[in-house]
Amino acid sequence: MTQIVDIIPKQNITIKSDCNNFKTEITTISEDLNVSIFNIQITSNTPEKPEPLTLKWKIPAHNVKGVWKPTTDFAKRIQADWEMAGMESRISIDAPVISLFGHDDSNRHTFACSNAINKLELNAEIREEDDCFYCHVTLFLEQQSKIDNYSIQLRIDQGEKHFSEALKEVSKWWESFDDLKPTSVPDIALAPLYSTWYNFHQTLEENVLIEECKTAYSLGYRAVIIDDGWQTNDGNRGYDFTGDWEPERLNKTKAFVEDIHATGMKIGFWYSVPFCGKKSKAYKGFKGKFLTENHRWAPVFDPRYPEVRSYLINIYKNALLDWNLDGFKLDFIDDFRLYVDTPEVNDAMDFTSINAAVDRLLTDVITTLKNINSEVFIEFRQKYVGPAMRKYGNMFRAFDCPGDATMNRVRIADIRMLAGNTAVHSDMITWHNDEKLEIAALQMVNTLFGVPQISVILKDIPKDHLQMVKFYTEYWTTNRELITKGHFTPYRPLANYPIQKVSNSKKLLVGLYDDHVVQMDNSFEALDVLNAKLTESIILKINSDLGSYNCSIFNCKGDLVNEKNLKLNKGVLEITVPACGLVQLTINKL
Repeated sequence: MTQIVDIIPKQNITIKSDCNNFKTEITTISEDLNVSIFNIQITSNTPEKPEPLTLKWKIPAHNVKGVWKPTTDFAKRIQADWEMAGMESRISIDAPVISLFGHDDSNRHTFACSNAINKLELNAEIREEDDCFYCHVTLFLEQQSKIDNYSIQLRIDQGEKHFSEALKEVSKWWESFDDLKPTSVPDIALAPLYSTWYNFHQTLEENVLIEECKTAYSLGYRAVIIDDGWQTNDGNRGYDFTGDWEPERLNKTKAFVEDIHATGMKIGFWYSVPFCGKKSKAYKGFKGKFLTENHRWAPVFDPRYPEVRSYLINIYKNALLDWNLDGFKLDFIDDFRLYVDTPEVNDAMDFTSINAAVDRLLTDVITTLKNINSEVFIEFRQKYVGPAMRKYGNMFRAFDCPGDATMNRVRIADIRMLAGNTAVHSDMITWHNDEKLEIAALQMVNTLFGVPQISVILKDIPKDHLQMVKFYTEYWTTNRELITKGHFTPYRPLANYPIQKVSNSKKLLVGLYDDHVVQMDNSFEALDVLNAKLTESIILKINSDLGSYNCSIFNCKGDLVNEKNLKLNKGVLEITVPACGLVQLTINKL
């Protein structure tokens, strides 16, 4: 059937589906300040398995520079309708939102859906025949059970605002739904973190790690994640032995955790949640209860079985109780999905939907763990950082991008705009020990609008590298409240956010990542500009007289290299700052 309903001013929405026995009704919930929310109600007289249903509409391509999606990284350009397929959104992949932004970073058209658990397809593509963007949302792409009633809300924002504000408002909207309430965020989730992955991989030695944690603590780090390798002596970087989680390499686990705690650090362990390696005991015990056995890394547990969920929950529960862990890195959640060889639903399962079963599993995991330790931290990484994942995790990390400072910056910004108060972490920063100091510092300064994670062998890096790490880690900690809770705005998404700002009522922090002019409109008691690049010129365009400031300039090691008074009068002001250095301006009070 094809149904046309006039719900967007001067536009039509088309409902296209082969669900002949289903009736679709669209009603307006609210319309305010160019934000419209609609309810789509789909009903049938008898329970049936619906065919895919698509909502389509078009808008003129007025002042559209690019298309923002949650995990497109550098690929935010406009796409034609003959190019890539639509964006998939489900519980552990992306988020159901797309934003068209203008040449001035303005919001042109942002649309989002309320269902962040089931699989949806979304897209916004330009059609060359009429220079319009064709937007769509497709439902029921993985429907595995019969239904007679289904509803979903569609939110469309065409208001005049910065595109990042439109995305933040979508995040707040998601929080209003009972099935998308975020979990609480402990203080430790907002502390700099040391990771063992890039620096050690699976070669973990207790004494070395304890000494590294002592050094990390002295630099300002307060938690460590022990990544892959703690559970097995196998060093092949594979997942054949996952599933049992009985420690072989770090086999004096409780004593090791106590030793880490003695350094002052909190500690979490890595787990590849879905995988059950063929060399594990669990593989034999759960034979026949996998979503697939043909995954490139390992068979994937099927969470539709209650005994599978119970087994996984007890693994984390017992680790928390037996070893006194503080947190978990729960990895590869996105591999819980429908495969071509996934078995059909049977009577031994208590869920027909894989996504619903994952929701049940992770809800029970976070509830169980928080009943033991209300301050437990749970890390997830992109792409599973959507609104549903905020229910179970309190730390979202940028997807792996070793050595790529620009990608780290972009991914942090993209996550932040949808993450609300959930802690947003950088990917673990790493660099070659022989790297020039200022180049190494680029890795650090590109992470400072998220919570820094570091993964270098601290005992091996040069002394000046350690000074740089200590300076910027302490700077971040001093400004933690501003950075993590202030008003965050990233600019110029197609240029990879070369300017980022975060502010509160008293202070503004600007990150300048390329040779752009920084616009200054308002006066603050304190202004910090991070010269996060290799050139040494910062140019401020001041739009009104802002007063007299004390100016302190630091290099990337934290050495004070210049101090003077400056008047921020209307006009253009150039300040010379060392590569990857910092200028701090404090207003001179009368």
